[in-house]
Amino acid sequence: MTMLFLVLTGLLMAIGYAVGLYFGDPLTFMFIGLVMAGLVNFASYFWSDTIVIKMARARIIQEGENPTLFGIVRKVSQEAGIPMPRVGIVKQAQPNAFATGRGPKKAVVVATTGILDTLTPMELEAVIGHEIGHVVHRDILISSVAATIAGVVSYIGTLALWSTMGSGGQRGRSNGGALTLLAAAILVPLGATFVRLGISRTFELSADEYGARLTRNPGALISALNKISAHANSRTITGRPAQSSSSPSTASLWIVNPFQRHSLVELFSTHPSTQKRVRRLRQIADEIGVYVP
Repeated sequence: MTMLFLVLTGLLMAIGYAVGLYFGDPLTFMFIGLVMAGLVNFASYFWSDTIVIKMARARIIQEGENPTLFGIVRKVSQEAGIPMPRVGIVKQAQPNAFATGRGPKKAVVVATTGILDTLTPMELEAVIGHEIGHVVHRDILISSVAATIAGVVSYIGTLALWSTMGSGGQRGRSNGGALTLLAAAILVPLGATFVRLGISRTFELSADEYGARLTRNPGALISALNKISAHANSRTITGRPAQSSSSPSTASLWIVNPFQRHSLVELFSTHPSTQKRVRRLRQIADEIGVYVP
């Protein structure tokens, strides 16, 4: 995983170098890219949970507001041997859930009101097991840092692209700076995106396995994934996607991508397909000797 961070940091420095080459000072801009990567990593480490909760429009709740959800989170976290995470709710009809925080001692598990209305208690426990898996593996911290660096790279790339288009490539013509910047503005953000998405897909499969083994109920997780995916794929009578307050920037956090129906988003998917996840969970069921119909 360290190598993946080095790759993302290298991509950020690379686009900084390309911008610097365009403006005649590549080393300075490359250093700026390195400093930005450090600042982003620092901010993500200490404030990723706060940032994510605000982005998802989640609200931290007390046990009296939803004893059932609290009871399930407490049970699963005790089985995992970690402190009780904080619990949050997103007022949203689409069933989904996510976890955030930099580790077991500073974790938050969030569920939508839709998932509380859609899943059975056993299915909800299986979903919470998946989310606790992210917490135990510290996936959220790594994903948050990766997503933030990739976002910075994409933002700089977009600015660079508009800069070259707006100036007509007048600066840096003698050393090919404009052409280099144009290529970097397109290829570097694309590379950063693929690295981030690769991290996200790997983490989802790992959390599925952890949750299935922890709860010893892969069948419940299969059922939950099918229900959540069906809802994400559903369309209203008007043909519009099912209502969701989620945004693409938080898609990788949820147990199922809320935008998986959209063909463009599927091309750069943050999650493995539900079919692939179900196949893997059935294999795990066979390994632990649990029957799944």
